[in-house]
Amino acid sequence: MPDREVARQHLLTAGLRVTAARLAVLHAIPPQAHLDADEITRAVRAGLGTISVQAVYDVLRALTSAGLLRRIEPAGKPALYEARVADNHHHLVCRSCGAVVDVDCVIGNAPCLSPSDDAGFVIDEAEVTFWGICPTCQLAPHEERE
Repeated sequence: MPDREVARQHLLTAGLRVTAARLAVLHAIPPQAHLDADEITRAVRAGLGTISVQAVYDVLRALTSAGLLRRIEPAGKPALYEARVADNHHHLVCRSCGAVVDVDCVIGNAPCLSPSDDAGFVIDEAEVTFWGICPTCQLAPHEERE
């Protein structure tokens, strides 16, 4: 989220106080990026100077709860955060290098899938993760992919 005034307005609209740490975290996550907390912490420190890892986690939790960021958890990988929250999309994850790419949902509205038995739940979202080998890793010798 490159524009600080837009980020400031998003925070206010979500009912959150505008703080330097929240602005820095929002600014640290570029469009289409999927970053883990360590990557975000490094980016925030590059802009703010010093900030604790716990403070970054606290900001990530607040921004995710407010719907300003989305947290995804690909199996066997650290949690990733993204700024693309206004639509129903899914993810492609490379089994070799861990690259994550957004993929639009072919159905559109959430939930795009329904379980065979909802067990009384009101379903509001289906999180789909597609796993495979990205184009770059497909070109690498098989031994390098493992």
